[in-house]
Amino acid sequence: MRVTLNFDEPLGLETPLLVLPVFKGEHALTGAAAAADRRLGGAFSRARGAGDFRGDPGDSLLFYGAESAQGGPGRFLFVGVGERDELDAEGVRQLAGRAVRGAESRSLTSLVLHLPSELPARPVLAVQVAAEGGILAAWDYRELRSGLGEEDPVSEDPRHPLVDALVLSTSAERKGSERALSIGVAFAEGENLARLLQNRPGNVATPSHLAEVALGVAREYGFTSHVLGKKELEDEGMRALLAVSAGSEEEPRLIVLEHHGGEKGDPPLALVGKGITFDSGGISIKPGLGMEEMKFDMSGAAAVLGAMQAIGALRLPLNVVAVVPSAENLLSGRATKPGDIVRARSGKTIEIINTDAEGRLVLADALSYVIEHYAPKVVVDCATLTGACLIALGNHASAVLGNDEGVIAELREAGARAGERCWPLPLWKEYRKQLESTVADLKNVGGRAAGTITAAWFLAEFVGETPWAHLDIAGTAYGDVHAPYHRKGGFGRPTRLLLEWLHARAG
Repeated sequence: MRVTLNFDEPLGLETPLLVLPVFKGEHALTGAAAAADRRLGGAFSRARGAGDFRGDPGDSLLFYGAESAQGGPGRFLFVGVGERDELDAEGVRQLAGRAVRGAESRSLTSLVLHLPSELPARPVLAVQVAAEGGILAAWDYRELRSGLGEEDPVSEDPRHPLVDALVLSTSAERKGSERALSIGVAFAEGENLARLLQNRPGNVATPSHLAEVALGVAREYGFTSHVLGKKELEDEGMRALLAVSAGSEEEPRLIVLEHHGGEKGDPPLALVGKGITFDSGGISIKPGLGMEEMKFDMSGAAAVLGAMQAIGALRLPLNVVAVVPSAENLLSGRATKPGDIVRARSGKTIEIINTDAEGRLVLADALSYVIEHYAPKVVVDCATLTGACLIALGNHASAVLGNDEGVIAELREAGARAGERCWPLPLWKEYRKQLESTVADLKNVGGRAAGTITAAWFLAEFVGETPWAHLDIAGTAYGDVHAPYHRKGGFGRPTRLLLEWLHARAG
């Protein structure tokens, strides 16, 4: 989608659709909404007076522009945004999503969204988040549908054409708005790359495919990159990662991207993303119902690669290293078995109690690798790690755990800004006892109780004193629609959370 800015009167624009936000409980229209109502002969005011529009988020009324020499918009869509003092950045993001959906449902491919100065506290912020919401809403995964045309009429796509042009009409300061737009575009396009990778099926998005995409990003933005194959992983002693991939014909990969945007010699910030491109559960096989969704078990990896694309596009003045351990978890005569013991890269031995607790194994080796090779300032990992997280927090927040309260607080604030919230769970030492093994240094599961916490405790064994935080995104990375800018499938989370955190770190 192409997003541009307009600093002039929006009613003078030739557009098939002008979207105008209206607050709840404020009967006196102002600005562009009032001007549009006058052009419509007061039709919107009469409809609102009759109770057809309250101004709640999601309320909308459509009017067709009057035939006149004035030209301008062909349609006016008034959209409710709720109470003025309750509207925040996420509300504006969702407004943009609803605006795009309003155009899409009418088979329109372009629109203008008016952003009155009253929307958020900082008008330029409205530009950034509206760009995010619009670009996210306009994206859809369609690359594997059959071709359209007369020779193949059965496969014609019943869905509407995608919106490809959005104009944001604003009275905000021009230079700040242009910078905000570039940030919003980069953030959203990074998250859309993550969604693309998530939604590709497991027979397409293999570990080698993730590596190819990552190398393409590296070439485009000048990152240093390298990919470790099976032989290199063996040389590195990454036996935990190799144990996960043992039952698959697809070889594992460890993908490393380095962005050198900060001071030379300054320790990098490290992003680590779980990249299990398909998770059958291994010998501890999952139930068949819903197993097709296990292509989403690489959502953490997708988010990290999406974040790196945006980092490159924005040229963030930071040193950042991204590490993606990627494998398939399948079952065969070579697959790792429950009861097997493997030695991780760090030297610690792990008793495999459940082969479906594989994400923590690949992350253990990746965390050890990035800490030893890069001595990062902070490590943040993200992973669809535990079903227990979904039970604890549902679909509305990721869990965040770690050994540094300051980093956890930063991630919570970044999540609030991004509309991708996270909530802390404790890492009290009492939970560590659940991982004790009688035959190895630790087990890979700690039982049903506190599953998200014991999984994080397992990872903590491999980070030492390095400041570290873990995001469990099992309930937030994919699913049914939760916001107007989502579609069913992969959401790309927590790409924008990571970017908000890094952007804040960059000042």
